[in-house]
Amino acid sequence: MSEYDVVVIGGGAAGLSAALVLSRARRRVAVVDAGQPRNAPAAHMHGFLSRDGLPPAGLLAIGREEVQGYGGHLVHGTVAGAVRGPDSEFELRLTNGSVLTARHLLVATGLRDVLPDIPGLRERFGRDVLHCPYCHGYEVRDQPIAVLGGTAEAVEHAQLVRQWSADVHLFPHSDALTADQRAQLAARAIEVADGRVARLVVDDDRLTGVQLDGGRVVPRTAVFVRPEFVPNNDVLVALGAATDDRGWVVADPVGRTTVAGLWVAGNVANPRAQVITAAGEGSAAAIALNADLVADDVAAAVRHHHVHQAG
Repeated sequence: MSEYDVVVIGGGAAGLSAALVLSRARRRVAVVDAGQPRNAPAAHMHGFLSRDGLPPAGLLAIGREEVQGYGGHLVHGTVAGAVRGPDSEFELRLTNGSVLTARHLLVATGLRDVLPDIPGLRERFGRDVLHCPYCHGYEVRDQPIAVLGGTAEAVEHAQLVRQWSADVHLFPHSDALTADQRAQLAARAIEVADGRVARLVVDDDRLTGVQLDGGRVVPRTAVFVRPEFVPNNDVLVALGAATDDRGWVVADPVGRTTVAGLWVAGNVANPRAQVITAAGEGSAAAIALNADLVADDVAAAVRHHHVHQAG
């Protein structure tokens, strides 16, 4: 018999939301998390109804308390490997050597942001280097804003950011803009600062400008960049879940993967999911997952009933 009905890997909004639903459904649930959320550098999160402005760590603390209140177990650690056991249960080996077994597995391990290699960018990420206008645009409204190229969809990003400020500069960096793109930018008064970006200028722990290779510094107080999103899906791939041509795990609308009993929620499968979206996906996956567990329970009860009658 498996130790847990469900092990959730990842204790962010998606994972904790799933664990809350499953714990309230009286399932044996464990959440494995290393305590390194993607949004840790951000001082506040936004767009989450009733929790707007709450520090990300505050939301997770509330979520952990709620999950534990319904009997869910929190396991601090990192999954080093995952296999299917002899009875089709999932066996998870943690880096500390311990092993957890579960009937079903829900992976909510999120993604990592790969940024252009520009000095100062990584250090300021989540503070005044930002990626999501819907998460942070209002907080930097009407400020002099930079949008960095060198990543996909930079021009589109600049056009989006423009609605929060009339003072937006696009730094193409390594990108070559077309004549049509330049015309569209000019039509909305978005300045183009040609040339490669050398570094961010920071004074007294505050972003003050963007320096180009030639030495020119353009005063800016916030920078938007669209990173490359890379899913943390090693466990999913190791268990044989199918991926698409971009490397993202294939899942149905409720998070069911191509491997029986293996589920996903949040940024590990949906790079555009904000915190509130990820929480909703975790809830939806948990409800669908529990329905599968009920079907398994019914089948097992029927088998036991037949054996008892035959005896």
